[in-house]
Amino acid sequence: MSHAPHLMALDAGTGSIRAVIFNLQGEQVAVAQAEWRHLALPDVPGSMEFDLSHNWQLACQCIQQVLQQSQLPASAIRSVACCSMREGIVLYNKAGEAIWACANVDARASREVSELKEIHHGEFEREIYQCSGQTLALGAMPRLLWLAHHRPDIYRQAATLSMISDWLAKCLSGELAVDPSNAGTTGLLDLRTRNWRPDLLEMAGLRGDILSPVAETGTQLGTVTAEAAHQCGLAQGTVVGMGGGDVQLGTLGLGVVNAGETAVLGGTFWQQVVNLPQPQIDPQMNIRVNPHVIPGMAQAEAISFFTGLTMRWFRDAFCGEEKLLAERLGVDCYSLLEEMAARVPAGSWGVMPVFSDAMHFNKWYHAAPSFINLSIDPERCNKQTLFRALEENAAIVSACNLDLVAAFSGVQTSQIVFAGGGAKGKLWSQILSDVTGLTVKVPQVKEATALGCAIAAGVAAGVYRSLQETGQALVRWEREFHPNAEHHQLYQQQKANWQKVYADQLTLVDSGLTTSMWKAPGL
Repeated sequence: MSHAPHLMALDAGTGSIRAVIFNLQGEQVAVAQAEWRHLALPDVPGSMEFDLSHNWQLACQCIQQVLQQSQLPASAIRSVACCSMREGIVLYNKAGEAIWACANVDARASREVSELKEIHHGEFEREIYQCSGQTLALGAMPRLLWLAHHRPDIYRQAATLSMISDWLAKCLSGELAVDPSNAGTTGLLDLRTRNWRPDLLEMAGLRGDILSPVAETGTQLGTVTAEAAHQCGLAQGTVVGMGGGDVQLGTLGLGVVNAGETAVLGGTFWQQVVNLPQPQIDPQMNIRVNPHVIPGMAQAEAISFFTGLTMRWFRDAFCGEEKLLAERLGVDCYSLLEEMAARVPAGSWGVMPVFSDAMHFNKWYHAAPSFINLSIDPERCNKQTLFRALEENAAIVSACNLDLVAAFSGVQTSQIVFAGGGAKGKLWSQILSDVTGLTVKVPQVKEATALGCAIAAGVAAGVYRSLQETGQALVRWEREFHPNAEHHQLYQQQKANWQKVYADQLTLVDSGLTTSMWKAPGL
């Protein structure tokens, strides 16, 4: 009996690896997940090494489990592609063996970031940004420099560099290449040519010869080898397609594939992603610019820090009763808190949370976390007011970031695709619409990144025509929210006030009176 063809995505996130199977209609059939273990070296502060051999075993385990769950034979998987967290890098020796890797959360190289920032009085970082759309703090260069300083044994052997998704694809196919959407985050790829710039490595005193071939997302890299088939349970000869960076593939899975289209991804951190009509950078260096998975297209990307984490902190620190009640009623605690917050008027009685700032990619740090403008009226200043104020604030920071993108790109969007954990909240979705003054559309898909990755696998195997066309065709919408004009006016004023208050709060950090919630490496 022959089975309909299916596609597999291997999604390597910061915390876990997932194997997800989709049918050709883009519907999720099965998923298996395992948590990574990053190795913190006792003598290296901030280190988060990526355990290559153990993590490949976990990937194989997930593939076997997901095949078992789906009850599909390996032969039903037509193609597989890999995606991963960006910024995590893998180094290989001349024989093509992976010798060292670190996760995106590895922060060991902050001293090297500071050193590189000082080259040519800060002009070096500007040159890198103008070429790649990246600053030094998250790039590969400081980590390579750290290895040159502290682990010359590894650095001397290093012949090639890739991202974690490319390493997974190499484990499957034996072939190594990088794709622009993910490798672009190293700060070593040209945003316009979508190819390596060896001169950038050489400018930092590093060797410019450690670069692997570049292949676009959705092209065929190779096929599953006999050895990999034996280890993971996929059929030998299964097509291995080029995947990409998690955020860019996530926007593909949400159908955000045309110039000017915008997504807000509401997770632990919130990302505001805008498709630019052509690669361009921000003269102020506030916004990161990445290659999209769609050839020739770039994406402006802004980040709001700790948004989802802040909500979790608030829930766990102050909402014990609500958690118990939600458990008893069999509902999600956040939806219970949203019901309570919906009764609070727009503007939350003027309460202003100070947590994440708008994005300033080149010199980025935060004020001390706080709530400003509380009153001692328990009718007005209570849990539901603070909860609503946090939701409003997340939307205000998103709007500030979208303003920064519009200022340099000229892109004015008419609607936002809102996805991720935050988009489950109906009140939050409405607040985002009211704050920005834009229509907010919430898609049905819960696994946008994995779906985008499966689309790349399907294009590589020839079952879909193109990334763009398929991303648009497979997206399904759950809900749509339209702005309340009166609330929008109120929030415009609140946004202006909040920006002034935040700037004032930063001066307290500068004078050593309060502690910054977060500072970029090298600051």
